[in-house]
Amino acid sequence: MTTEQPRTERLHRVVIVGAGFGGLETAHRLAGAPVSITLVDRRNHHLFQPLLYQVATASLATSEIAWPIRYLLRDRAEVTTLFATVSGVDAHRVLLDDGDALPYDTLVLATGARHAYFGHDEWEPFAPGLKTLEDATTLRRRILVAFERAERETDPQRRAALLTFVIVGAGPTGVELAGTIAELAQDTLPPDFRNIDTHKARVVLIEAGPRVLAGFTDDLSAYAQRALESIGVELVLGQAVTECSADGVVYGGHSLQAKTLIWAAGVRASPAAEWLNAASDRAGRLQVQSDLTVSGHPDIFAIGDTVIVADADGKPVPGIAPAAKQQGRYVANCIKARLRGETPAPFRYRHAGSLAQIGKRKAVIEFGSIKLRGTIAWWIWGIAHIYFLIGVRNRISVAISWLWIHARDQRAARLITQGSSKVVR
Repeated sequence: MTTEQPRTERLHRVVIVGAGFGGLETAHRLAGAPVSITLVDRRNHHLFQPLLYQVATASLATSEIAWPIRYLLRDRAEVTTLFATVSGVDAHRVLLDDGDALPYDTLVLATGARHAYFGHDEWEPFAPGLKTLEDATTLRRRILVAFERAERETDPQRRAALLTFVIVGAGPTGVELAGTIAELAQDTLPPDFRNIDTHKARVVLIEAGPRVLAGFTDDLSAYAQRALESIGVELVLGQAVTECSADGVVYGGHSLQAKTLIWAAGVRASPAAEWLNAASDRAGRLQVQSDLTVSGHPDIFAIGDTVIVADADGKPVPGIAPAAKQQGRYVANCIKARLRGETPAPFRYRHAGSLAQIGKRKAVIEFGSIKLRGTIAWWIWGIAHIYFLIGVRNRISVAISWLWIHARDQRAARLITQGSSKVVR
């Protein structure tokens, strides 16, 4: 006599592509649901991108703002983490570039964004952007190498070009980079060099629009402009860059010699829309429905920088970390609701406010009708960012680094790595 074995029901397969804020939040919020999760990312770490510019400007080390994905999900037995690159999506399968494929019942695309050069991709080698740890260490190397080579340069014109730093784009990233590089030159480096006066370094912030921090109110934007100018940042507003090269930039018919260019002017979504042959906007962002699914693909959700979706006022949801986390939380709840046979309500974005640091003692904050600026805003900005870091050790480490910079104007992460720059010469 044989005993019939009970049939085990297969768990619902969820594949998440991308371990940024949205993808990781989705995985965390699915804890306890009857699902098996495969999380795929081409990097092995989760990155706290809002502080990436501080790695680029030698304020923080890479390990203080990035954590191995496997470490973050080590206690989740239902989650499998794969270090792989996705090349496409085809009939309930995620295709990998090595020829492998992952079957799914529900797919979550949280693939982020890349740099956009407005049809001039040839500018990227000369004006790198800031999206990854590799970008940050590349920029840190270029910035520090420029000062080192200026120390040895005897030709005044070449030395001036080495000591000129151009940031294209005056959004939060551009403003934060410009302010931090200016303070690096003004406060941190002067005692360390003998042949150059780092006070003479030029930091030029170029913006095609009429003002800096266009996403903030006019008065906070005006304050940010005054604060930047007070620490020596040169602002060029209403002028679009028309050329980037190893020699510098051209804007509004003017040529500026500079050996360090940084691109902070625009982003382009990942190729997720191309994978699905789906509708997208000019920046390549997927146009999703009110439940964050892709039209014609009810089992595919898309979130974060790779999508465009309107808030309750009809305005596009901003491509910031809190928005991605809200979307990740919503998608996880949608999946759980569907498994219960329920229909979820449409996604509703709640704006938690906007923050931008201008210098080590200045920032602007906008929470609805509440607007703050100056030192108080800077402290709140710092506390908020420390709170959202992962792990007590990292919170303490970053807090100590910032307090040390605040008190002594010293930055401990001034290491030149990855060899010499091929553009600065």
